[in-house]
Amino acid sequence: MAVPDRRIEASESNRTVIIVVAVIAAVVIAGLFYGLMRFAGSGRNVETGLQGAFRAGSPQFDANKPNIVLDEPEATEAKRALGDIVMSLQTTVRNLTGKTLTGLEIHAAVVDYEKKPIKERTVVVIPTRQAELAPNKTMQVNVLLDGMSDSDARANIVMEVTGFKFKE
Repeated sequence: MAVPDRRIEASESNRTVIIVVAVIAAVVIAGLFYGLMRFAGSGRNVETGLQGAFRAGSPQFDANKPNIVLDEPEATEAKRALGDIVMSLQTTVRNLTGKTLTGLEIHAAVVDYEKKPIKERTVVVIPTRQAELAPNKTMQVNVLLDGMSDSDARANIVMEVTGFKFKE
């Protein structure tokens, strides 16, 4: 009779060990995925600005910004399996300056009803995505904004030129 009792005790202790190891493994895997999603999302939003660009306040910026035209931006949104919302903002840039653009920086944002940004991102589209933009030419610009939730009051989208450089 002693032999069957030992088998029951051994099988219960093995079962307990397996359950504990499975729970620990699940917690570690979930933590790993959470960490990867947090770090991957924040890394994409960090980009260096356009070096040596004309910026707001400079006479060249004020004189040429009206001739670098952005069409009315459009947006599409999708919900990811992780539960957050990703929005893709698109616009067309028109170079009406008469000079070739060798650098272009655009700021994109999703704002709430008080025009405060919910998510924003500044991207360098020239020369990062295209080498240059000749006079009287256009190019499509897409900016991806992620990490929004259903509770965010997404009232509007905004895209604007924040810096540019010309071919010398």
